[in-house]
Amino acid sequence: MKAIRLTAIGAPLQEQQIDPPAIGSGDVLIRVRAAGICHSDAHYRAGVSPVRALPLTLGHEVAGIVEATGSNAKRFKTGDRVCLHYLVTCGACAFCRAGNEQFCSQVAMIGKHRDGGHAEFIVVPEASVFPLPDEIPFEEGAILMCSSATSLHALGKARFKAGETVAVFGVGGLGISAVQLAQHLGASQVFAVDINPRKLRIAERFGAVAVNASAGDPVAKLHALTNSRGVDVALELVGLPVTMRQAVQSLATLGRAALVGLSAQSFEIAPYTELLNKEAEIIGVSDHLASEIPLLLELAATRKLDLSHGVIRTVPLQADPVNAALDQLESFGEDVRVVIVP
Repeated sequence: MKAIRLTAIGAPLQEQQIDPPAIGSGDVLIRVRAAGICHSDAHYRAGVSPVRALPLTLGHEVAGIVEATGSNAKRFKTGDRVCLHYLVTCGACAFCRAGNEQFCSQVAMIGKHRDGGHAEFIVVPEASVFPLPDEIPFEEGAILMCSSATSLHALGKARFKAGETVAVFGVGGLGISAVQLAQHLGASQVFAVDINPRKLRIAERFGAVAVNASAGDPVAKLHALTNSRGVDVALELVGLPVTMRQAVQSLATLGRAALVGLSAQSFEIAPYTELLNKEAEIIGVSDHLASEIPLLLELAATRKLDLSHGVIRTVPLQADPVNAALDQLESFGEDVRVVIVP
């Protein structure tokens, strides 16, 4: 089968012909119909976030059709439409039993620790497979499995509750979902912070107040828009020291900044004025949970979470367009989300 693979850190991905994956007794083989290209994939290619071993097929946002099942996999049949939770875990350790499977000692993320979905086929344990409703196109089902799921998890980790204000720093793939999810969950106001006018226009279409960070200090703007109060929740989805600090500085008293964006760099804060004096919090966010996926699928199926309006651009399963999409992600380019359609 054809696969787009990372063969060396810092080098372009390569198109290769490899054997289709073997199916274990509890596994499901999926013919990939859509696979998202995530900013994390750019981090893996660059070595910012280490992968387990090379060569490796990237791609952790996957939707497709069941091609075959192992003898002990009983929940799906050939032809079923499905999407994949990207974490493969043991299901039995203390973290898994507590619903925090991202910290399982045996965790293997598809596209990072084991071959992912930038290929014609992928195999995963049945526990990682979810039915994809007919109302959700494959392209949208794929990106729900990372960008939307991680945004929902971030709001949960920030203990967001209805009536609070939310600032979303970075309105790319994760940010557009975060804007809509915060609205659906009852935010009194959602602010979208970015330097890209096109992305800000999309966020405005979903009801956010746009804050153009290239036109002035976004922290000052957020305080002005909230009568000097600040925001209750700030989601940092970019992974830059400047936006991480801005997220913290934008907080109201008892505010929570949830940091999602990956970075190898540190950032400075003023502990007393920016944290202690307000009892504000900085919260790390890692991945998302299988238990959060059914709600996302319901919201997407009923169009309460809508990824159809200028959010997705598709490319073929070829090395050049995939590398070009990763290049754009590294430079924070125009695209909101790029999806491979084999």
